[in-house]
Amino acid sequence: MYKVSQKFPLIVPLCVIALIGCSRPPDLIGIDNPEQPAESLADVSRHRIFITTTREASDLVGAMYSGERAAKLGLASVDVTVPPNHVVGELERPTRLPPDPEKEFAVVDPVIYRSDASFVTEVNRELAKRPRNEQKILLFIHGYNNTTSDAILRLSQFVEDTGFEGVPVLFTWASAAKAPRYVYDLNSALVARGKLKELAEVLGKTNARDVDIFAHSMGAFLTMEGLVDAQQTGKLGTRKSISNIILASPDIDIDLFKVQLAQLPKPVIEKIYLLVSADDAALRFSRRLAGGVPRVGAADTAELEELGVTVIDLSQIKDSSSGSHSKFAGSPDVVKLIGAGLNESGRFGQTQTPALSRLLSGVPITILGN
Repeated sequence: MYKVSQKFPLIVPLCVIALIGCSRPPDLIGIDNPEQPAESLADVSRHRIFITTTREASDLVGAMYSGERAAKLGLASVDVTVPPNHVVGELERPTRLPPDPEKEFAVVDPVIYRSDASFVTEVNRELAKRPRNEQKILLFIHGYNNTTSDAILRLSQFVEDTGFEGVPVLFTWASAAKAPRYVYDLNSALVARGKLKELAEVLGKTNARDVDIFAHSMGAFLTMEGLVDAQQTGKLGTRKSISNIILASPDIDIDLFKVQLAQLPKPVIEKIYLLVSADDAALRFSRRLAGGVPRVGAADTAELEELGVTVIDLSQIKDSSSGSHSKFAGSPDVVKLIGAGLNESGRFGQTQTPALSRLLSGVPITILGN
């Protein structure tokens, strides 16, 4: 049961197998362990994740939201506990329910907000717990083939491993979470584009000092479309200051990306950081679907650098527990780099703090651009 705030083409089978690997783990939102509730453990980390969504609600236990598209923007929050045995770069997700909070991530205490005001009040309450310089928001936009549980868990692991000091907000759009439904997901991302304006208005009402945007895969496509849309309507940057726009493994047609950038002002382009990798298997698959046009996340780094963005080349990173498409979360070196960038320097390419320089020493990560 979810609490309600009183504040009131035919895909080549081999490619599909490569993308999904094995059967999907179960959804686990709101499922606590009756023998060992997460609340009873003192040695677990806990993160409150705020949720904004274009998904329809789901009646399935543990799902919270479905892959169907909703007409209205949904607002919610959950608490995620991180087990004491957690290893940086790993996502200790249960393969069966209920989760064991001593060994696995658990997602508990889901709350659905019936009004923008209720949502904003709770975000502000979380912001107020932090020093003024940490009163910022991380807006995370997931990629293709994700359930709500997938996205919540990945964001929680990312926040834990980077040590992000602000308040995390997830934007989860209506992915079908099925590998063969790539086109459905692409259209769902386009459907969600219009709701980014509404999301910006909601976050603009909070007390956050600024916002970092982190988008993965097809979520990067949605992010770029949203930035262009905001620029065309004169709203870009008028609600909250955007510090960083990080696009991890962006699943964007390289020609489309150039057109999108041409519509954005230089100060915004200089805030864009691309995490790319030449060995990205998922982007090789989407390139086939796109008729051979390169995807930004696996494109030539010199060509990308010429566009005025900062390029972080992860091609030589081989230790990602989450595969070549999600090195941003699966490689300890990469998540530490991102954490240093978000929490200390604020800008990956413009300056390098001593901490960032030490981190890059001996690590096969190349940073190109402004």
